[in-house]
Amino acid sequence: MKTRSSQRGTRSRNSTSQTGNTGWTLRRARGLQIVESRAFAKLGWLVHGFSTRPGGESLLGGKHALNLGFTDWDEGERVAANRAKFVAALPARKMRLVTLRQIHSDVIHVAAAPLADAPKGDALATRIAGLLLGVQTADCVPILLADRQQRVVAAIHAGWRGTLARIAVKALGRIRMEFGTRPRDVVVALGPAIGRCCYEVGPEVAQAFAAQFPGAANWFDGPFDQLAHGEEPLWLPWLTMMPPGHVPPPPRVQLDLRAANRWQLLDAGVPESQIDVSDLCTACRTDLLFSYRREGARTGRMLAVIGVRARK
Repeated sequence: MKTRSSQRGTRSRNSTSQTGNTGWTLRRARGLQIVESRAFAKLGWLVHGFSTRPGGESLLGGKHALNLGFTDWDEGERVAANRAKFVAALPARKMRLVTLRQIHSDVIHVAAAPLADAPKGDALATRIAGLLLGVQTADCVPILLADRQQRVVAAIHAGWRGTLARIAVKALGRIRMEFGTRPRDVVVALGPAIGRCCYEVGPEVAQAFAAQFPGAANWFDGPFDQLAHGEEPLWLPWLTMMPPGHVPPPPRVQLDLRAANRWQLLDAGVPESQIDVSDLCTACRTDLLFSYRREGARTGRMLAVIGVRARK
C-alpha cells in the first residue's frame, strides 16, 4: 500500500517532524529537508543524512530542486552549489564529501585518506574522521552502516543487481576483515527507495533471486513461483482472444529491495533492533523524492551520506 508521510512541522530554521515510521525524522535546516534515522542520531560522533527533493539551485518542472547528481540535464555549477548547501545543512561543512562512479556492482572501496578521483564501485567504508561518504540514488536502496565500537562507517548503493550480489553483506564482511567489526555492534539504516508497491520486475529478475535465496518469494508480490521456475502463466480464455500477431504481455512481479537487504543483514548477524528501514517510497512521493522509474532520465539524484566527525 502506498504511504503518505507527514511533512508538517514548524517553520523554524532547523526543525524536525516524524516520517511514516517512528524510527525516522524529517529535519528542516537551511531551507532543505533531510531524512534521518533516530538510531544514528544518538551517536554523537557520527554525522549522516538522506537528502530530499525540495530546495536547491536546480530547476526541474519549473520548481527549485536539490539535484545532487551530475546529470546531463543540469548545470555542474548548480549541482556543486546544491552539494555545498546539503553538506552545510547536515552540518558537515568542514568534512570532505567522497563519492563513487556507481556501476551496479558489488565493488567496495575502503578510504584510508581523501580520494583524488571517484573510483568505480557501489560501496565506501572508512574510519577516517572528516570524510563524508556518499552514494547517489533515485530509486535504489541507500544503506548506511556504522560500527558503534570501532567507529567505522559505510555507505552502500543497492539496486537489484547489487542486492542480488549481496553488496551490503560483503561491505559488512570487508570492514570486519579490515577493522575487526562485529555484526552485533553494527547499526544500519536503509533509506528512502522505491517500494514493493511500485517496483515491477520481469521473469529474469525473479529467476535470479530464486536461484540465490531460498526465501526470495517473501520479497515478491505476483506470480513469483511461476516466473521463478520458468512456467508460463495460465491465461484466462478472454485474454488470449487477440488479433493475429499479438500476444499477452510478459508477466511481472513486484520486488521489495529493502526487505531483501534487511534479511541479508539479519542473516549476517546484525540484530533486528539495530536495523532501521524507512517506509518512504520514491515513486509514491515524487513531491519529496526523486524517482527514475516514475520520472525517467530527466530527474535528479539524492545523496545518502555518513561520516565520522573530526575531533575538536
